[in-house]
Amino acid sequence: MTLKVTVGEQSGWAVLRVSGEMDLLTSPVLRQRVHEAVADGRRSVVLDLSDVLFCDSSGVGVLIATRRLIRSCQGRLRLILPAQGAVDGSHVNRVLAALGVRRLFEVFPGVDEALDEEATPLSA
Repeated sequence: MTLKVTVGEQSGWAVLRVSGEMDLLTSPVLRQRVHEAVADGRRSVVLDLSDVLFCDSSGVGVLIATRRLIRSCQGRLRLILPAQGAVDGSHVNRVLAALGVRRLFEVFPGVDEALDEEATPLSA
């Protein structure tokens, strides 16, 4: 399976919608799109991972590298990891929790909540 990343903008945030599988072969696509967004001057980034069906350690590595990049630019990063998914919740959420890195990210159930400055992130 491939990884598809579409880039848009909402309320001043770059919104990257990711679908497919994040693995060793495909996760560089997401890394490239994030770098392009930052190079274009975007410092507020939402990664919508609602449609990611699989994520291995290389995908997690890209998420952590994205966090590091955005923080180095004094930017903001928010992840969309819905509680309800195709198979009992977000695969990415379960992987991040299992690896103990879920707490590093601001996670929201949907894009609308992530763009709401008064919304509270989901607890880890």
